[in-house]
Amino acid sequence: MTQNLPKAEIHCHIEGAAPPALALSQAERYGVDMSGFLRDGVYIWRDFSEFLVAYDAVAALFRTEADYALLTQTYLDELSAIGTIYSEIIVSPDHGDRIGLGADAYLAGICDGIAAAKERSGIEARIIVTGERHFGPERVIAAAEYAARAKNPLVTGFNMAGEERMGRVADYARAFDIARDAGLGLTIHAGEVCGAFSVTDALDLVKPARIGHGVRAIEDDALVARLAELGTVLEVCPGSNIALSVFADFDSHPLKRLKAAGVKVCINSDDPPFFSTSLAREYDIASTVIRMSDAEINSMTRTALEAAFVDDATKAALLARFDREIGDQAVSMT
Repeated sequence: MTQNLPKAEIHCHIEGAAPPALALSQAERYGVDMSGFLRDGVYIWRDFSEFLVAYDAVAALFRTEADYALLTQTYLDELSAIGTIYSEIIVSPDHGDRIGLGADAYLAGICDGIAAAKERSGIEARIIVTGERHFGPERVIAAAEYAARAKNPLVTGFNMAGEERMGRVADYARAFDIARDAGLGLTIHAGEVCGAFSVTDALDLVKPARIGHGVRAIEDDALVARLAELGTVLEVCPGSNIALSVFADFDSHPLKRLKAAGVKVCINSDDPPFFSTSLAREYDIASTVIRMSDAEINSMTRTALEAAFVDDATKAALLARFDREIGDQAVSMT
């Protein structure tokens, strides 16, 4: 088991991290009937389209700056309790506008939650602004423009998530140009619902440092070799992939094969309670089901930290902390 291993996560959607108990509390607070989406402490959906609807229903339960501070701190406290030293949270200011809270207040609440969690446990966290693909190129471009002008030190990256089958990557390329020009790190969801071609499109048109998921690259040997050569990091979320039937089971999941082929990979939880998982479970699955050694798992955590969208000083401090904890673990086992 991996409970004593230091951990890091660079792919988790903040609304998708809402524990069912917290969602139920919020629903009771606002008088919302969630019986169609939440039953017996479990989120209910059947396929990717229904998952997006359920996700939006849960997201709608967080309406104020304080709500988002609570949600963010709750998740980061959960992470720190299992030994996580770094987290990147995927957020959508566009969602803040849609619910009437406003992007600035939405972001401020998340920042307050990050600050509170860091004060409690020392966990370091950053924010990845995302554009939601299924709302069209103009909204994704607007999200990039917002991230670029925010000048918020916690906003360090830009992403595009949502319905992968909507439009072409080329339709959204301008958003990534805006984010790149603003100095933000780039990552993009690809190779999850859609096949290897979507990863190729992302590499050709966006040139990201990282790809969210990217696991269907395994369908193309030449693409796997290209990813390894480029050093592009895949933010892999095994539990999510199985829940969404991207792969039939963990035995067929390509995490270990991708790593063996020289692709940089790391472990993440995506929208954990929606997929009956957690970051702790993802690490345990890598160990006990996918059968990766502690050394292999530690190398993936190091990959996440090396790929973190943070300044050089913060990255050096995180890596030093990671190495120190690995060293302490080795001493305790002798």
